[in-house]
Amino acid sequence: MQLKTILFSALLLCICSYTFAQSDFSNSPDSAKFIATDIDNFWKAFDQFKKDTTQNPFGPGYIAIGSKGISGFTPDRIQNADHLFKMVKKRQNDYAKVRESTLKIKLKEKQCRSTFYALKYLYPEAKFPPVYFVIGAYNSGGTSGKEGLFIGAEMQTNVDNIPYIVAHELIHFQQTFPESGSPALLQQSIIEGSADFLGEMISGTRGDDEANNYGDAHADALCREFVSKMNGTDYQDWLYGTSKKDDRPNDLGYWIGYKITAAYYAKAKDKKQAIHDILNIKDYPEFLKKSGYLDKYLK
Repeated sequence: MQLKTILFSALLLCICSYTFAQSDFSNSPDSAKFIATDIDNFWKAFDQFKKDTTQNPFGPGYIAIGSKGISGFTPDRIQNADHLFKMVKKRQNDYAKVRESTLKIKLKEKQCRSTFYALKYLYPEAKFPPVYFVIGAYNSGGTSGKEGLFIGAEMQTNVDNIPYIVAHELIHFQQTFPESGSPALLQQSIIEGSADFLGEMISGTRGDDEANNYGDAHADALCREFVSKMNGTDYQDWLYGTSKKDDRPNDLGYWIGYKITAAYYAKAKDKKQAIHDILNIKDYPEFLKKSGYLDKYLK
């Protein structure tokens, strides 16, 4: 899932912003707005760029007139107009290829809102922020912030997957975290994997097939490796990038976090309480212990 390309510094900003944002919005799914005007603005600026590739139209024609989604997506992603200009010049053909699909994203509003209704049923105290679809610098597929959910449209190669992408970020928006500096690999894997698990529950679609298929096929070796690293803060080979030491795909931490969360949920007698617990984890080692998923590797 392209969400996983987020830079680590941006990740820490997101962790701080999720709990701050929750109280600012309605608990009615009908209140949420889906805003795609930034996509239209980007392509107008892109057309200006094609006429004269020496001039940068993305400052005044895109960022300066952008929605709150642009301001939320700029730190560590768009960065600034010059960075976006350089990326467009470098990957002009890639942007052009996704133009048609980005313009179709607005057609997915009904399916996205249905995931909001599903979460409302499962977690009545959920908050529903606006969703902003923006075009960035090919470095993030989505995040959450105090203004809402931000989806990097250029990263979405399959428009039909948009409801799941939104659902994943919607779950992140609900999560609360204990105060900490750099989260341990265990914590961050559960944060991401639980967003995949609950995002699948409310959207009907699961995330990264490559990571999931690889994880299932190599589960024993990966579980052994994970328990040796899970208490540290080195995410390499598990989250947001790999060392290329083997053929593993990116973001196996999402896979194992999903498995831990699924095991916890399966054991719970009260499923709605389990969802509340998953969204409000206070002690990640204790959550892992209650899940039982890695018991045989921790003995």
